[in-house]
Amino acid sequence: MVVSAVSEPSAVSGPGSAGPGKARDVDPLGDPFLRTRLAVPARPTTFLRRDRLAGHLDQALGTPLTMVNGGAGAGKTVLVADWADRLERPVAWLTADASDQAPGVFWAYLLQALRACGVREAEQAGHPADPVSVDHTLLARLAAALNAREEPVIVVVDDYDRVSAPEITEQLGFVLQHAGPGMCLILVTRTEPLLPLHRYRAEGTLTEIREAELAFTCEEAATLLELHGLRLARDAARALVERTRGWAAGLRLSALAAQQSSDPENYLKEFEAGQSTIADFLLAEVLKRQPAATQDLLLRVSVLDRFCPDLANALAGRQDAGPILAGLHRANAFVEHLGHSWYRLHPLFSEILAAHLRVRLPGLEAELHRRAAAWLRSCGPLPETLAHGAAAGDWEFTARALVDDLAIGQFFTGPRTGVRTQPRSADLGELFSRMAPDAGGPEARLVRAARALTDHDVDRARTQLRHARQELDADRPRRVAARLSCALLEVLAAGLTGAPGRAEHAAQTVWELQQEIPPELLDRHPELAALLQTHLGSARLWAGRFDDARAALRTAAAGSGGASTAVPREESLSRLALMDYLDGWPGRAERGALAALTDAERFSLSEPAGPALGHLVLAAVAVDRDELDEAQTLLDRATAAQPEPPDPVAAAGLVIARARLQLARGQVKAALRTAESAVPAAVASPWAEGHTALVVSAAHLAEGAPETAAKVLRDAAEQGGACAVGAARAQLAAGNAEAALDLLADLPAAESSGPAVTVRAALVRAQAAARAGDEATARRLAAQALADARRERLRRPVLEAGPWLRRLLGADPLAGPYGHRNAAPRAPGAARTPGGEQPAPLVVEELSGREQDVLQRLALMLSTEEIAADLFVSVNTVKTHLKSVYRKLGVNRRGEAVRRARDLGLL
Repeated sequence: MVVSAVSEPSAVSGPGSAGPGKARDVDPLGDPFLRTRLAVPARPTTFLRRDRLAGHLDQALGTPLTMVNGGAGAGKTVLVADWADRLERPVAWLTADASDQAPGVFWAYLLQALRACGVREAEQAGHPADPVSVDHTLLARLAAALNAREEPVIVVVDDYDRVSAPEITEQLGFVLQHAGPGMCLILVTRTEPLLPLHRYRAEGTLTEIREAELAFTCEEAATLLELHGLRLARDAARALVERTRGWAAGLRLSALAAQQSSDPENYLKEFEAGQSTIADFLLAEVLKRQPAATQDLLLRVSVLDRFCPDLANALAGRQDAGPILAGLHRANAFVEHLGHSWYRLHPLFSEILAAHLRVRLPGLEAELHRRAAAWLRSCGPLPETLAHGAAAGDWEFTARALVDDLAIGQFFTGPRTGVRTQPRSADLGELFSRMAPDAGGPEARLVRAARALTDHDVDRARTQLRHARQELDADRPRRVAARLSCALLEVLAAGLTGAPGRAEHAAQTVWELQQEIPPELLDRHPELAALLQTHLGSARLWAGRFDDARAALRTAAAGSGGASTAVPREESLSRLALMDYLDGWPGRAERGALAALTDAERFSLSEPAGPALGHLVLAAVAVDRDELDEAQTLLDRATAAQPEPPDPVAAAGLVIARARLQLARGQVKAALRTAESAVPAAVASPWAEGHTALVVSAAHLAEGAPETAAKVLRDAAEQGGACAVGAARAQLAAGNAEAALDLLADLPAAESSGPAVTVRAALVRAQAAARAGDEATARRLAAQALADARRERLRRPVLEAGPWLRRLLGADPLAGPYGHRNAAPRAPGAARTPGGEQPAPLVVEELSGREQDVLQRLALMLSTEEIAADLFVSVNTVKTHLKSVYRKLGVNRRGEAVRRARDLGLL
């Protein structure tokens, strides 16, 4: 491996970081759940309960899927809400919105809805962390937990047509299928969902209430009009139903308008149905019948997804919005009350008003978004502030709002986006992708730098950071949040380029600036400290300062920020596992890597932007255990999302794991090419150079060039540990036994060296003793090495030792300690079952090392869960190995597998 060195500032030690805060009752992005989305909507005072529909809806209790499908204003929601309220059992209600095109947000809210109505199984499923993806394991856990319920849980998803992501429908179908009788799902939607409805219809497991059934009959229409104080003759009611096709909103709109007419019956006769007619009606007969001040208020709030009186006042420049909105709501004038003094317009009404606003008051829309953003910046949630700032086209304001809130780290955490998708905005990355290229201000430059770092374009990021720093230096007494964000991004850039000095210097700046930030603001953003420690630890790791790196990475890994710190926690745990592997502790490394992957699975993290370091560590451990097929599978998985490493630590890990696997498979030339590939970095890494030199040296040994092998490790041997052992092995192969022993003289004092190092060292000493004629010492050292290797299941060191070990012991050194060598099928006639029966069928394919481990625990009568815990793998992994064992042994059950294995001498 070639590392290009670039000069960089000297390191500056830091005092540590503030502890991260705790996230409670929040969605994957750290925002509080909106309780109004989980509440059963209230019915208007003029609501008409239609028994024929309620009776049909009762069938939902006997079918897994119910679909209430109709156009806007068909009366779907109030029908299901009234039915749900009258049930004598809890109902999990979720009102979808446009943000639910992100699967993580949708499932986070659906799980919260289940928890809110007392469904304890929702806690067993876990919590999504990434709004743009959901791990399949979470869905499987939820389905399995619901399937075990004695009484089905009723789940209502209202406005499901707002869920546009097809993967959500696929995921929902999976849960519905495997929850079995444990869930009754009711979808309230304007469009037909992409579920296999034909299958449900064929099986008779679908309850449907569609547009035609939702339409009002003449009798129902007459009763509805009576609730509005209007009495019509039967013929007049029939004529109105024919003209409106029984559309609930049309009837209600007509009734509301007719109340204001001097001749209601004649007005209803003249009313014409149709979308354009209804739009004209809303503008001419609803909007224009309001006082001028109320009309102006409605037009202005049409740019908002939701609003409270104070926000409405800010847009309209008035102080009386509260009683006006309350009056509009009571009058059913398409202003819906969300609770806690928040309102929203009926969607159709809102769209019509927004279009009318652009015609009546051209150019005002952007100004209204600007006013909304300014009000929300001090009183509302950040996502809505950013959405309105972007809609106004005021990018300097929008970027500054993000940076002043210390939310810059959300570009990199949990999802790599950080804000909830709004109806008029997208996630953080997409939102700022629309930022004008000429947007000024240091905060806009910081946003560009953050976006560049997410794309691993460090050069572009540093250019933006340099300009931002110059602008901030000119305004030093202020903009503390911006200066802290700038320093944090510089730490991240240093970690991505292997520049430990720059990382330390920037981290010191962050720690100093934190003293000037309100503690409550820091507590809201635990991802900042987690990101800082992770990338500072990564830079220290690259420099070979393992103790300092562990201190930073353990701080990040121990963070309690929940989903908001899941990404840096996973990265820190993976890097800690890598250091354990480099120090020769494969068991520790495996456990650490599995812990990282388990944490990522727990929060349903998306695929990483580059090779997954946890999988790379597991692949390297598998090579040491001579499980080469498994190592290749892990390498493929690690590079599946993106083959290019995002930082030098991951790049070096990939080079080492891939080269060692190629070498183990005898692909010497390929291993040399891989080991000598370039890893760009600001400074050279001692361990990266040392471990790739180990591969190069071993390759030269394999080619019969021990002198060249020894020369390659001449400088690296000073690092001690694995490099010293590799150099000693090369010297011994070159005939320099004394030099080899000198290199190993100080190794016992290095307490950090694990069994992967000490086993190889003992084997070198044993070989040197054998060559010197001291067979007793050689046997003792070899026996100790094999005993230590057995505990860690290390096979490669024994294979690398060569044939002298077999000659020394007089047997295959792998036969006893490992068991996989005696897994080869016996010759025909050599093994017979009791009673002289014919021998059991031979194993067609040799069991892998991990399959042998599973088989041995199977013979001890351990359960699948106990085997998984003992081997530090998932239950699904154990099941996969069991299926493979059954196939290779030609059996179908556990007992048969154990008996067949014993007949074949595998146990």
